[in-house]
Amino acid sequence: MKKPTGKKTAPRSPAAPPEGSSIWQQFDMMRRAFVASPLLKPILWLTTGSLAVIIVTAIGQIILNRWYRPFFDSIERRDLNAFFYQLLLFVVIAGVLLIFNVTQQWLNQMVRLKLREGLTLDLIGQWMRPRRAFRLANGGAIGVNPDQRMQEDAGHLADLTTDLGFGLVQSSILLASFVSVLWSLSAGFAFQIGDRSLEIPGYMVWAAILYAGSASCVSWLVARPLVGLNGERYAREADLRFSMMHVNEHIDAISLAGGEDGERRRLELDLSSVLGSVRNIYRAQINLAWVQDGYGWVTVVAPILIAAPVYFAGNISFGGLMMAVGAFNQVHSSLKWFVANIGAIADWRATLLRVAAFRRALIVADTLHDREKRIEFVENDRASLTFDNLEVVSPSGRTRLAEPHIEIGAGQRVIISGDPRAGKTLLFRALAGLWPWGGGRVGLPVDDSVAFIPRAPYFPRGRLRNALAYPHSNGFADSEIVAALTKVGLDHLATSLDQEARWERELSDDDQRLLAFARILLQRPRWVIIDEALETMDSDALKRALSIFETDLRETAVIKIGRTPRNGALFSRVIHLVKDAEGPALKPVRFAEGVPEKELATQGAP
Repeated sequence: MKKPTGKKTAPRSPAAPPEGSSIWQQFDMMRRAFVASPLLKPILWLTTGSLAVIIVTAIGQIILNRWYRPFFDSIERRDLNAFFYQLLLFVVIAGVLLIFNVTQQWLNQMVRLKLREGLTLDLIGQWMRPRRAFRLANGGAIGVNPDQRMQEDAGHLADLTTDLGFGLVQSSILLASFVSVLWSLSAGFAFQIGDRSLEIPGYMVWAAILYAGSASCVSWLVARPLVGLNGERYAREADLRFSMMHVNEHIDAISLAGGEDGERRRLELDLSSVLGSVRNIYRAQINLAWVQDGYGWVTVVAPILIAAPVYFAGNISFGGLMMAVGAFNQVHSSLKWFVANIGAIADWRATLLRVAAFRRALIVADTLHDREKRIEFVENDRASLTFDNLEVVSPSGRTRLAEPHIEIGAGQRVIISGDPRAGKTLLFRALAGLWPWGGGRVGLPVDDSVAFIPRAPYFPRGRLRNALAYPHSNGFADSEIVAALTKVGLDHLATSLDQEARWERELSDDDQRLLAFARILLQRPRWVIIDEALETMDSDALKRALSIFETDLRETAVIKIGRTPRNGALFSRVIHLVKDAEGPALKPVRFAEGVPEKELATQGAP
């Protein structure tokens, strides 16, 4: 429990121009997060080890390719002794390569694990900065499923980045290694065309490049729609997941109202959207399969056809032919890396877009409506809470206090009341610093903590004693906790202090609110601001909740925003809240994929 701010809010500098959504800007954003990560060194060490293993493995592949010539030549000569010797040599080479392959797989898995840890920790850290999660949650679709972005999308991005990154490096190293082998095997060969002789230096290398290049170009043209289709699928999956979670969280009310059929129809519509997106992806993948599989079948004979002129001209032996075929396959395999991974690249591109957009939305969330006027928070030089010309602006209009200057002294009990649509919860959020848009000044009491009690109190999952100490670590003796529970009528929970549970599900609504007041009694703030948390409490629970201010917390000032409670003797002063629908209003801003629409285009918003 603390003040929304302790010092005068400094004026904000103009926001930077918005970044575009190109892949390079998204990649650069993730690179900056990676560089700032505390896991940078472990990732770099693991990556270095993996690269070293890849290089050694490439050398082993060259040795294995050279083994082809004597092995197949021994078959051609029907030399049994040489044949068994080459088999023994193969066992040694294959055994060493097996060890390096397993080592590389383990290193890749460790890199994948550390990447996911670093990326997820970065997103959680950005999300949990003061006020950001709240503002993002009120910023449109991108704030609806932050859990999926940080858990599923971040993990998927780490997996794809590791697999594609190391795959690309390995293919590049193998390409560089085997191009020279293939070049030397096809060097000095000339095509006879009538009386003319046409020599193409390293023609098998150029044939491999032309073959793989044509496959890559055609595959990219066919698979390019997969980027947008994958992004659409992830968005629809997120909608379905959110709908299911929403139904599960409100299943009691749905069952009581007999609304299962309506919810089922909504879930079926969301599922239909998911299946439609998946069908579109499948169509694109089928089109891509025609290209990839077609080239795959041609590849079975392509290296032999390309090397055949050299073999039939008598320039290489049968073993040399098989060596050339092996080298061609390695070069072609490296060159067709793009073709083989086009689906994964499209998936990676879509996932990078979602994660980078979410991270950018978090970063720019602090500057939402940056050009709008903001409420000024200052610290008074005395124990008082003051409001000067306070008004709160929202898309529905302006909410203001009826009196231009209000001062609430220590220990006073005040109600701020207004019409049902006057914006009482909005004022509560403004005083807590969650909704800073408006005008006027709020003077906070010097060196005093301010506690805020929302309509629905929050209790972290875990032990009851930690829920009572939240957001601080547990520093209360059992006797203090039991006394506070007894005071609010929750003495039956005294034996459950070390029980772990989701307390919002274990306790009734009234008991949850009483537990929030027990927390206030333990933490003893000098100022308490209450949203409409008392309105629905029964008379006995309300009496117990207010009794703590009549006896134990007599010096605590209480500001209640809402209707006058049935037991309203505690409050001696009423301040009126006025809704001015004709006054200035805040233009609504919604995030697109990481970009606040309209506003970000002109000023670089939140």
